Amino acid sequence: MKVVRGHLWHVPRLAAILWAFSRATPWLPIVRSRSEDLRTLCAVVVKGWVRVVRDPQGVAAFSVCDGAILHALYVHPLRWRQGLGRLLLTQAKSEAPALQLWVLEANLAARQFYLREGFVEVEHGEGMGNDEGLPDIRMIWRNRGSGA
Repeated sequence: MKVVRGHLWHVPRLAAILWAFSRATPWLPIVRSRSEDLRTLCAVVVKGWVRVVRDPQGVAAFSVCDGAILHALYVHPLRWRQGLGRLLLTQAKSEAPALQLWVLEANLAARQFYLREGFVEVEHGEGMGNDEGLPDIRMIWRNRGSGA
């Protein structure tokens, strides 16, 4: 498996992964139309923020990272617990001395994943900064060897 930069031709598969996650997460409200999702995915791909994990079957996971800010990390539900999220996170960590993200409080699996990967919870929010309006948590990771 390989992490590569996302391209516009990946957008349909990125959207399929995002929508599969939404369907597999019953507590998550749908707040954007599919066309809005597609526009957003195109915009972040063009900015160069997207990394994808490709395997022989194609794109199975992706992340959206702007420098030290990890905006999103999605793995297709059929590929959960196969190391793809860790692969994307390792790649993001290799490019920055520190990372921060907001995770929805209700997303216990993601919170546990980030804690295992060395992130710490530093702030709780009421959902004012996320599209869903759900309580969230800011988490930070620092590379201990970088002095950051």
